[in-house]
Amino acid sequence: MGEPVRVSEGATRIDGRKIAAEVRAEVALGVRALRDKGVHASLVVVLVGEDPASRVYVRNKDKAATEAGFLVRTVRLSAETTQAELEDVVRGLNTDPEVHGVLVQLPLPKGLDAGRIVDLLDPRKDVDGLTPANVAALVMGREGLVPCTPAGCIELLDRHGVELEGCRFVIVGRSMLVGKPLAQLALARHATVTICHSRTRDLPARCREADVLVAAVGRAKLVQGDWIRPGAVVLDVGINRGEDGKLVGDVDFEAAAKVASAITPVPGGVGPMTIAMLLENTLLAASRSAGSGR
Repeated sequence: MGEPVRVSEGATRIDGRKIAAEVRAEVALGVRALRDKGVHASLVVVLVGEDPASRVYVRNKDKAATEAGFLVRTVRLSAETTQAELEDVVRGLNTDPEVHGVLVQLPLPKGLDAGRIVDLLDPRKDVDGLTPANVAALVMGREGLVPCTPAGCIELLDRHGVELEGCRFVIVGRSMLVGKPLAQLALARHATVTICHSRTRDLPARCREADVLVAAVGRAKLVQGDWIRPGAVVLDVGINRGEDGKLVGDVDFEAAAKVASAITPVPGGVGPMTIAMLLENTLLAASRSAGSGR
């Protein structure tokens, strides 16, 4: 890996695009190795309705998976699809031996119960890592598939050489998609974890305790520069639109970069890692299905 890029006065930029490209290249090698054994790793994405953001996300996932060598198929369903029809589609994918990974793009249109769909999905094919079985496996330290964004955060830290054992790891945000699973991953690395949220007293003080600070609440520039302990590592998971229409994170980047030792930008930080880890999960699912492990 090359030298990190300097930002502002002190921080280094953790380049998520570069690290994601490294992960995708490694996954492509794994896909090729499986193919040499006669296993064609496959991913099916289920897209319901015409939500513009979802369509962009699915297109990007399809492109990345295809480039990595996966067999990729998108099942497109109308917004009028019923709960029963969607459940039938998921059941069919669960039982199809040629399908290794299944991703149901969220959010679903109004009237559809996403929770029931997630519960129905075969945990072995749940490349988003959201089924109750995979959540339980994460908490219990057992084999499963891990949610992609939290896994991407840990991968960024690992490849940047950040030691988590014994560190003070503070997460702002307690969602099931990022905050809670990331806490479990950090605990598994023997970090001391604090989860903050909207009712946390003196949030700036809690943030200043962090050796590693992760912001994942969806509020533009919530975390200020003086919330950060000098030398801390900052991961910004937030994606928001600023008043000028540009993408900004949950952290005031310019102010934080003057204090932190390393920081992820928005865009180009954590975001690219989500799709990279989706591909990693799909390869893992295919490998386990083939009995080869990884």
